[in-house]
Amino acid sequence: MRKKQNLDDLSNVRFRDREDEVDQDQEPGDDESYAIPRSLMLVNQLIYVTDEDDMRRSALLQLRQSIMEDEATFHEARETIEEFQEAIDKLTAPANRIGTLIGLPTKETAHVIAGGTEYYTNIDIAVDLSELKIGYSVLLNEAYVLIGHLGYAQAGPIVKTVDLLPDGRIQIGQEQGLNSSVLQRSAELANVKLKNGDQVRVDPNYRIAIEKIDSQETQEYYVDEVPEVPWLKIGGHEDAIQQIKDAVELPVLHPELFEQFDFSLPKGFLLYGPPGCGKTLIGKATAYNLTQQLKSESDLDVEGCFLHIKGPEILNMWLGESERKVREIFQIAREKRTEGYFPFIFIDEAESILGTRRSLRSHNISNTVVPMFCAEMDGIESLQDVVIILATNRPDLIDPAILRPGRIDRKIKVKRPDHLATRDIFRIYLTPDLPLSPELLTAHTSPTDSSSLIRAEDVDAQVAINSVVDLVSEQMFARNNENRFIEVSLRSGRREVLYRGDLCSGAIVASIVQRAKESAIKRAIETKGQELGIRLADLEQAIEDEYRENNIFPTTDSVEDWLQLIDYEPENVVKIAPIRPEKGKRRQSTVTVI
Repeated sequence: MRKKQNLDDLSNVRFRDREDEVDQDQEPGDDESYAIPRSLMLVNQLIYVTDEDDMRRSALLQLRQSIMEDEATFHEARETIEEFQEAIDKLTAPANRIGTLIGLPTKETAHVIAGGTEYYTNIDIAVDLSELKIGYSVLLNEAYVLIGHLGYAQAGPIVKTVDLLPDGRIQIGQEQGLNSSVLQRSAELANVKLKNGDQVRVDPNYRIAIEKIDSQETQEYYVDEVPEVPWLKIGGHEDAIQQIKDAVELPVLHPELFEQFDFSLPKGFLLYGPPGCGKTLIGKATAYNLTQQLKSESDLDVEGCFLHIKGPEILNMWLGESERKVREIFQIAREKRTEGYFPFIFIDEAESILGTRRSLRSHNISNTVVPMFCAEMDGIESLQDVVIILATNRPDLIDPAILRPGRIDRKIKVKRPDHLATRDIFRIYLTPDLPLSPELLTAHTSPTDSSSLIRAEDVDAQVAINSVVDLVSEQMFARNNENRFIEVSLRSGRREVLYRGDLCSGAIVASIVQRAKESAIKRAIETKGQELGIRLADLEQAIEDEYRENNIFPTTDSVEDWLQLIDYEPENVVKIAPIRPEKGKRRQSTVTVI
């Protein structure tokens, strides 16, 4: 039996309270070594001084077990209350403000702007300064202390640059109701090359330019490389090509000689003539061949830059947008010139944007675009800087201020191809490498010289093509009733009949060859490749189909539409009578000029 101890002995026994320290060898997660309740300690003391055969000892043990269970329940309830309190604190805590980081004056402070107000605030020590960048969206607590960042904002207003300051800052213009202001660059935009007119995205406070936005509008007409179009791919325009060489190539290739004669170099030239006769192709060929001449005859490694602008693309319903596009085009050309490129500005359908100005009370776009274009052209010294090429079907509609000497100095007419020129164009599209039918080769070739270094089959193909081209061109230019196309009555009383050949163009020849290829392909599919090759009948049928459908000719009897296609002065034409087939017969639809 265990002896009963005195209370004096119990005073020497050390019991832990909630604030007592734990033993060094106990784990922090051991519940028995942490915060023993005072009541449990007292019960333990009573059990310790109670004899084992005492009736009260069992009651004390039960009391200790109950206290321990209640303590566990209390501990769980306390943890639950703490979790709820934490959630309540989050729900009731004030929202963090979002600002834009403008600068970091010191390691402990930041310069931010939020809601249009600037703050010089402290930085939380938990924030890594190496992660903060100019332009970042940052979090500010209720005391305006910087406690974190969100990176760059993914959305924001877009503005256009007006000027670039020497220190790299950006000036924006008066757009979207804003006054002209200066923006600071973000860290990501610090080393990005910008130019006037570029679009940049800014923060909501309009203080930091965050990123550059590539303009799809500029990419539509901007071409890095000059199209590869040598003069050999243009047939039937020897006179126009020679005039271009004299006006463009010679001053650029021999500048010292022109300087000796004090020759005023032209700034640009106009290509005019009926549609489909190769004005656009000649413009591309000019850029390509001049660039190649500069590379071959000089030590300069010059690359061309071709800006192909379709006139209607510049037109915009918003006031000032068309003028801005004109400035942007010339600005791109000048910048490419400073980078070592040789820029060419080719404007197709020039009459649509450079038409004659009118004295009307209502706003007309020509009244503002033409002066802007003239001002930009006056800023170009000569062809040594930028080559300007205009192309149009109606030169009479272009404002005289554009065509005066000193701006567009050369006017080159691109005529319709004659009989010989049409043959040359046919030979460009009909080449020996195309599949030709055996019947065509047999009927239109002659024995070849076996001693020639050229393969016999290649010679036969070229001979056959030359013979077929002669037959087809003769059919197109024949002066017979089947080829009668239009009748023109002049003020002098004379009547002139125009035939199919008189309205021929390079586009028509290309379409005829394309139709013949289509017929040959269909026949090869139907015969499973047994009848492969182009026949003479395919070309003859293609001519009939092309002129019968009149795809490139006016579908109405409008005099103004037909005057774009014929080489007559409008004031000399009294009446136009298109001759069209109808149900196997031909009828005349007379149009009178009033």
